[in-house]
Order: sequence, then C-alpha cells, then structure tokens
Amino acid sequence: MDKFTKKQPINTLKKGDIVMDIFVVKIKKGVSPYSKGYSFTLILSDSSGKSLEYKYWGGLDEAKVTALFDSIRSDSVVLVQGRFSFYNDKPQIVANEQDMIRVLNRDEYETDFIKQGKKDPDGMYADLMAIIQNIEEPVYKQLLVSVFSDKSIENKIKKHPAAIEIHHNWVAGLLQHMLEIVEYCKTSLKLFPDLNPDLLITGALLHDIGKLEELEVTSRIRGTQKGQLIGHLPLGIVFISRKLDEINGSEILKNKLLHMIVSHHGKVEFGSPKEPMFPEALALYYADELSSKLTEMTEYIKEHKDSTEDDFMYHYKKGINVLLR
Repeated sequence: MDKFTKKQPINTLKKGDIVMDIFVVKIKKGVSPYSKGYSFTLILSDSSGKSLEYKYWGGLDEAKVTALFDSIRSDSVVLVQGRFSFYNDKPQIVANEQDMIRVLNRDEYETDFIKQGKKDPDGMYADLMAIIQNIEEPVYKQLLVSVFSDKSIENKIKKHPAAIEIHHNWVAGLLQHMLEIVEYCKTSLKLFPDLNPDLLITGALLHDIGKLEELEVTSRIRGTQKGQLIGHLPLGIVFISRKLDEINGSEILKNKLLHMIVSHHGKVEFGSPKEPMFPEALALYYADELSSKLTEMTEYIKEHKDSTEDDFMYHYKKGINVLLR
C-alpha cells in the first residue's frame, strides 16, 4: 500500500484551494451545536511551522459527530478534505459531512512534520565545543564542560528546536540560535572591549538551556507540562543553579551568570522577572533579539514572496507591512 505524503505546506495554500492532505493535530476544541447540526474545531500544523483552523460542520446526529471527534487525539496525524479560506483574516479549512477526515496509523504516512535544520548539527556542536575551549574563567568553563559533555544533552540539543512557531522552529534550531547569539556577542566584545568575554559567551550558550525541558518533539513541536506551568527561564535557572552548586567559585560569578539567564528577555512584560542590570546582560538581551527577530522576518519573506505579486504583505502577528522584495 502506498503511504500518504504531504502535498502542500500550509504557508503555500491559497484562498479557494481544495485540500486533500495530511496534517498533525495541535489542539482540539469540543463539539458544539449550530443551526444545522453539530460542529467541532481542530488546530492543524505541518512542517512549514504554520498552523490553521479546521472547521468541521457535521449533521444532526450528535453521537456520530462526537464519535468522530473522540477518535482524534492531540498529535494525531489526520488526512483531511475541505476548502481553504480565511475567517477573520486567519487561515481555515472548512469541511462538512461529505468531506473526509481520518486518523492515520504510523505505517500509513511518510512525512516529516518538523522542519529540517538549516545547518549540520554535528558541525554546529563541534563549533560549540571549540568555543568552550576558549573560556578562561574556571567556574564558567567547568560549568560549560559539565553541561555540554553530557551525551544526553548533546543528543537532545542536536535535534531540539528553539520555538514552536516564532523562530528557529526546526531540527537543531536551538543550537543554531545559540551560535548566532555568540556571533553577535563577539561583535559586542570588539566594540566594547571592557565587557567580560567569559561571562558574555557563557551566558549566550546557556541562556535558553531551559528550552530542553520546556519543549518536546513528538509528531510536532509542543510545550511540555513543565514548560507550560513554569517556562524556560525558571527551568534554566533551576538547572544551572544545581550545576553551580557542584562547583567552587565566588557567589558574584555565579549570580551574574544566573542574572544573564533570568534577564535575557529584557523586560518584565516579555517574561523576564529582572531587567538587565549590567552591560553583559544587556548585550545578551539584544543579541537574543537580533537572532530571533531577524530570523522571524527573513523566514516570513522566504515563505511569502512567491505567493503574491505585491511588494508588501501584512504580518498579522507583528501588525506591520513587510517588504517582500
């Protein structure tokens, strides 16, 4: 039997397209009545990193619609049929009783629902280990060696994305993001030679370590229970604090590094309980912003420049027009 494969990524669908394709289920929303029967909603995604709403308009047989809904689980891979459109400017597949929706077994499809990485993970990890060799401060070097010589962390980080959707949401995206931040930090060190290079680079390599616990990869990228309840900044602080307890060194060295992690989102409203309080922490915050924001915009342009003849496209999450060419 031929296996189902992905035909068209979400980010290339156009209004009016008839869809018969496979997706992974991110979210289920319950069965509810409407004037002609019962409906339910799913949020679907694919390897483009984008999501859309699937709206199923069923008939008057509530038990039948409920049984179909109950057969679907989060992370299920489904074959769906319907028409692509936009509702309130958001992408949507609309389907009814006559349109197919079926949960596929693992041996029925052959598709990778996570984007493949942009760079070789083994090569990037070798670059990371070379960076660690240049750290001179014993506390920071011992900490980095302890973390990144751990085979379980190495194996995980070579596959781990940096986010679900916003930036670096591909295989080894977290590793690529870390190394990009190191490069921005190196530029800061050239321009401001009074910055502490060991503190800055160590902070760059460890600032997102909590994402190894915040996110997991199944048939899609998803938040863990721990990640949803706690978040990667506190998870990173707990993990690094435990590691630092095993290392002899001054409290100021340890606390400055922990501050780098806890302040790297820059502002309280962005999730940092503390704002950057010294130059290295500030440099890390802006390096993180450059890596994430530039990646988000450049990926947006790559995904959309061939889908329209217009020079600009409105970026709904950002609330701005983006120049595509």
